[in-house]
This record gives sequence, structure tokens and C-alpha cells, in this order.
Amino acid sequence: MSATFAIGIDLGTTNSALAAAPLGKNAVEKPEVMAVPQVVATGEVAARPLLPSFLFVPADGQFPAGSLRLPWGEAQQLAGAFARSQGSTTPARLISSAKSWLSYAGADRNGPILPWQAPEEVPKLSPVDVSARYLSHLKAAWDAQHPTASLAEQDVVLTVPASFDAVARELTAAAAQRAGLPANLRLLEEPQAALYAWLADKGADWRSELKVGDTILVCDIGGGTTDFSLIEVRETEGNLELHRVAVGDHILLGGDNMDLALAYTVRARLENEGTKLDDWQMRALTYACRAAKETMLGGSDSDSQPLVVPGRSSKLVGGTITTALRRAELESVLLEGFFPIVDAGARPQAPRRAGLTTLGLPYASDAAVTRHLAAFLGRDGEQRNPSAILFNGGVTRSPVLRDRLHAVLQSWAKAAGAPAPKVLSGVDPDLAVCRGAAYYARIVRDGGVRIRGGTAQAYYVGIERAELAVPGVPPKLDALCVAPFGMEEGTEATLPTPLGLIVGEPVAFRFFGSSTRGEDKVGEVVDPSELTELSPIETTFEDANRPAGQAVEVRLHARLTELGTLEMEAVADEQRWKLSFDVRVK
Repeated sequence: MSATFAIGIDLGTTNSALAAAPLGKNAVEKPEVMAVPQVVATGEVAARPLLPSFLFVPADGQFPAGSLRLPWGEAQQLAGAFARSQGSTTPARLISSAKSWLSYAGADRNGPILPWQAPEEVPKLSPVDVSARYLSHLKAAWDAQHPTASLAEQDVVLTVPASFDAVARELTAAAAQRAGLPANLRLLEEPQAALYAWLADKGADWRSELKVGDTILVCDIGGGTTDFSLIEVRETEGNLELHRVAVGDHILLGGDNMDLALAYTVRARLENEGTKLDDWQMRALTYACRAAKETMLGGSDSDSQPLVVPGRSSKLVGGTITTALRRAELESVLLEGFFPIVDAGARPQAPRRAGLTTLGLPYASDAAVTRHLAAFLGRDGEQRNPSAILFNGGVTRSPVLRDRLHAVLQSWAKAAGAPAPKVLSGVDPDLAVCRGAAYYARIVRDGGVRIRGGTAQAYYVGIERAELAVPGVPPKLDALCVAPFGMEEGTEATLPTPLGLIVGEPVAFRFFGSSTRGEDKVGEVVDPSELTELSPIETTFEDANRPAGQAVEVRLHARLTELGTLEMEAVADEQRWKLSFDVRVK
């Protein structure tokens, strides 16, 4: 069957969502967000626009039989609103931040590692499997509401952070396949999706708000990550075009960090008053601070919001601890801790590391979003001053935080003698990504303005120099560019330097990436210390016509697929050997 809908899916760190737009030349409707049925309490199902990206693994008999039933069947692992709420009472069985684990090369992303550091009796899943569970939930919800238009038969676009490397994108695509999504789905960067949502709402009027030479900063601050992208307005043959020209690093910093910081502040006050909290109560307090923060930043003018923490002592009245989050605490922690006023030359602070640390995700060591933003705009020693800002992500729902970021950017522009940036308004920061992805899926099929960008990173292969062996001195390693920044979908690049490929026995390739080196060409030699090392490629290339251990002259080919993933091949005459990224822990 041919597709009848363009589908956009935002597989978020803290929330996921799905939007759809009819296909066809006469379909003019804007993408609409689907309400997702989910368990919100035992025995209660409700449809909500956001599916919280939390998965709860209940113990046998923890809930009455049938109390977790969804319209399409009983849930073995529980995703959504009720799953998230269980984190305050049974945190060891709650899986969160699966998307962050999916991008972390230091973990076995196909191995059963989540919930992280949970007791042995808790069943565990891989980050890929957890991501597939969220996508399966969205697919089941869509199929239940559209029995004659299965999601597997639609044009689907799935979003990823712009800073995801080739391995993380490949794993995201693998999760989609496990969930039963169509094999021909496309991947789209989240900042681009947010801008597509703005374009969908503006229609042809967008050209009156932007002009040639404008640079749009997409500032995406979600629950778990902060991402920055720059998109330029250019002119080609008299037509305005949009080009993504820069992408920031993948920064594990967002609303979750803010909730925990508020909880620490409240706990310190309670301890000064003689009330101590254990680890279990601290988790409950963090959850309560999240709800209070969202209320106060969402437009409430109250000076405080009540907090209720379950008690652990019979001496407590009603078995609970009652306190409040004060507005002065909220603004002090968030504005001064996460959005301080800094100059354009500020950079993230890297404190001296301890010799030992707990194992886990590589969270940002500096919580100041404004310092990370200054570093992004000041790459290569040249300060960029965007002329427009598009806010995205749940954190930017707050007018207080948006105003602070805007004020900081205005101060940088003023100091540089540049015009103050304007804010592109009208986009729902929670739902823009899925709506923009659906809009993109439709214009790919039916036509419309496109954002040009290609790969968000340049990719390099490590080559050992053929030098005389010296005891105790490892061979010098060079990095050769095999796929440049901005390589377009469907295009191919070939490394001009021939290499010797060993057949019949195990071989290894070291690969590197960079989101900052936008000028490197295919075959250019780079110092690998300036790059980020990716997961290696380890495999055995079989060749029945050659003896094991023989070196075959090959050239490496890189191709960016229409899906949005990077394919690598070693080519010798008419033979091709495909290289698949090794996603095991290094």
C-alpha cells in the first residue's frame, strides 16, 4: 500500500511525541500531534500529547492483574506518565535517559545495562531495546487509531540530535527497525525539525521575517541535553535557501540537572532546620521540585510552591515532610547557576577531576548553559552573532529563562557592534520537533523549502605510518578525512589514498569525528588529537581467492544514505567489503 500520511516522531530524552500530516498535493493541513494513550495510574489510561521517555520494570505481582492494560494489550514494561511517577517510590526499577546512553561510546549500547546499576533481580534491557519500546508504544497507539493506515506503511521521519555521531544514528535506526517502523524511514536533526515546524506555521510569510545573510541560532534545551545549531539564509538563483552551517557538541545538561540542583537547595535548607533526608526521600524531593519548577516557570506569579516528601519516621505528622520551593531559590539556582550573565569570551569551566569516579553517563562538568553557548559561537576564535533565535525544548517554555538567554545574546551583539537578535516566536517547544519532522516528511514527497546541511560531522580514518620500529614508541597515527562536514544525503566520497586491507584474519579500523572542522576535504591529513574518537570497526574480511593474511589494495568509500546514516566500504576492483561500526564498549 502507498503511504497516506507523513509521520514525524520525536524520540526524546525525557518525552517522545508523534505528529502526522496527510500526503497529497491537495493536503494543506498543518501537522497535528497525536494524543498517545498511556497508563497514568493503576487501572487508568489517558491520552496525552507527550509520552514521557521513562520505562518501568515492575516486579512480579507489584500491580493487580489487568491494571496496566492499554487499548492494545497488557504492558510488560510500562512506558509513559505512570512509569515516570514510579521513580519516586521504586527508582531501582525505572529506566531513564536511554537516549543519552544510546550516544555514549563508553557503554555497551546493545547490552542489557539498564536500569543502570540496578539490583541483580531487576531484568535489564539495552539502550537500543528501551528506545525500541518507546517507538513500539507510539506505533501501537497510531495503529489502534488508524486501523487502515498502519505506521509501517507511512512515510516516517525520526529525529536525532544534530550532535549524534554515525554510530548513534545507526543505533537509532536499529531501534526503529526493532519497533517495526518502515525500513525506508529517514533521520532528521532535531534543530532542523524545530525550524521546519516554524516554517510550517508561517507558510510563505517566513520570507518576510528572514533575509539573505541572516543566521538563525536554534537553541534546544530539553530535559537531558542541550544542543545548538546555526542555520544561514542564502540566495541561489533568486530563491532564498536555508543551510545548516554549524552544530554544537552533545552536552548532557538540561532540565534534569536543574531539578536535582533545586532539590539539593531545598535539602540544605531542611537540614539547617533539623530535618534530614535519606537517598529515597531525596529522589522523591527531586520529582516534587520538577513539578514545582514547571508550575512557577509556566506563568504562575506565586512566591512559592508546596513540596510534599513521603516520611520515613512515625514521628512525622501525617507521615510526610511538608515544605516549599521558594521563588527566590528557583531564580537564584536557575538564573545564576545555569544561565549566568557572562561575556562572549567565557568558556565552560573544567574542574580538576578526582582519580576515581562512579561509572555512568558523561554529564557536563559545567552547568552554565551560557558558557557552553559562548564556546559554540566563539569556535575557531571568531565570535558569531546570530541575527535570529529559535528556542526549542521543554526548558525554554519558561519566559524567564528565554528572556535571560536573549538578554545575554543581545549583550554579546552590542559589544561586537552587531544588531540585536530577534526571537522567532510561535513554536511550541515541547511539540515542535515531531511537527517539524512530519512537515519535512511531507515536503520530501510533495515538495517545499528544504534546509540543506548534510552530515553534521566530518569523519576520519586512522592510518599508522610505515616507520622504523622503536622500542617503547608506538607508530605515529594520522587521521585522513573520508567524509567531509556537510556531505549530502545520497552522495559518496572516496579516499584517494590506497590502503592495504588484510583478508582472512581479524582487522581493526580506528575512526574519528569532528563537528568543528568544516573545511577539511576528503583525503586531508589531520592530527587525531584534535578529533573525537568514535567506536572502532573490527571485523574479518573473507576472500576465498586469496590466502589468509594477504594485503589487498583497497580504497575506502563513504556514503551518506537517504536514511541519514553513514555507510563505509573497502573497495578493490569489483569487490566491496562493508564496514559496520562496532558498538561494543571500548
